[in-house]
Amino acid sequence: MDKVDSEGIEINRHADRIIGCIKGQQSGPTIVFFGGIHGNEPAGVSALHQVVQEWQNKEAFIKGTIYAISGNLWALERGERYHKQDLNRLWTTDRLKKLKNGTLETENKDIEQMADIYNTIWQIINTENGPFYFMDLHTTSSRTIPFLTVNDSLLNRKFVVQYPAPIILGLEEYLDGPLLSYINELGYVSFGFESGHHTQPESIDYHVAFIYLSLYFTGCINKDKVDIDRYYNILNSQTVESRDIFEIYYKHTIKKDDAFEMKAGFDNFQLVAKNQTIATSNGKTLRAKKKGRIFMPLYQNQGDDGFFAIRRIRSVYLHLSSVLRRIHFDRILHFLPGVRWASDTHDTLLVNRTIARFFTKKIFHLMGYRSRKLDKHHFIMKNREAASKTEAYKKAAWYNK
Repeated sequence: MDKVDSEGIEINRHADRIIGCIKGQQSGPTIVFFGGIHGNEPAGVSALHQVVQEWQNKEAFIKGTIYAISGNLWALERGERYHKQDLNRLWTTDRLKKLKNGTLETENKDIEQMADIYNTIWQIINTENGPFYFMDLHTTSSRTIPFLTVNDSLLNRKFVVQYPAPIILGLEEYLDGPLLSYINELGYVSFGFESGHHTQPESIDYHVAFIYLSLYFTGCINKDKVDIDRYYNILNSQTVESRDIFEIYYKHTIKKDDAFEMKAGFDNFQLVAKNQTIATSNGKTLRAKKKGRIFMPLYQNQGDDGFFAIRRIRSVYLHLSSVLRRIHFDRILHFLPGVRWASDTHDTLLVNRTIARFFTKKIFHLMGYRSRKLDKHHFIMKNREAASKTEAYKKAAWYNK
């Protein structure tokens, strides 16, 4: 059903899990788009409806299969972010194990939605041909230019640099249980696209542009069947001054019962000065600890991510990280004091920071590891590269550029 939101924007909240499935008459990849993982972000759902309708009877021109999937149906119907728990924080190792062995209790609508989406994903993986691409469409509560959020594997990096948009690395280190981290750990190309503000009319247009570029970049459609230059320019015109790769280095978490309020007027990617007032929490002023850029400031009443801080990654660092990962330099790390393997598959390290004081997270980032703090003295570091199904993508045109 089409509805008009408080800003007068026509949006589609149609509550079917599979918005559309278009099977091309030629062999090719399987592309899966998610929209509305958060119920107060319907722009992606509207964009997917539009593209599915435009291509429903053009199977002869499609290579592979296109899936458009709705996220939190309960929340979308009500225009709420979620019921009791954020659907994009539920995909934790413990909860997934319970889901697999049938012991997961669906105590709220969000977990019910997670279980159904999980089954949908695996039905697609088990019945379709690869290579697989998973893309999650979102919007933000602050004003923003379009951007990509990417788990930092070389496979993901190589694919997403095709888009004319800034790339944000490292979000998975600061969030517990996002959907795309789970899919990345399955080894597939997967990443998020944030098109704009929740109520910005252009957010739907930017999603549509992103979807068409994705279909072209994956080889699902040819350039002679759609005006790819037009869609490229739609995004490029918004992001031309911010076409960098950034990393997150700080997150302010809102704890239960905190009285948090973001200072009004911040845009995503906005430069902030050291000691500049950012927000208030429990009556105390929160100031920037150093010069940087604000990222995803919270201007909604649900969620515990107050704001993030990001910085640009220098190209020499990105090149060095690629080299170190390709030669598997990380294989020598467990010989160093305070570092040992934490898994039989040698894809996870346990680091005792009281012994290995010379190590910083940036060193592990170079070699493809993301960190989780276990306690005051230990970090668990998981290899982003180990699971990548790189071989499945080597015949793709983008991979061989």
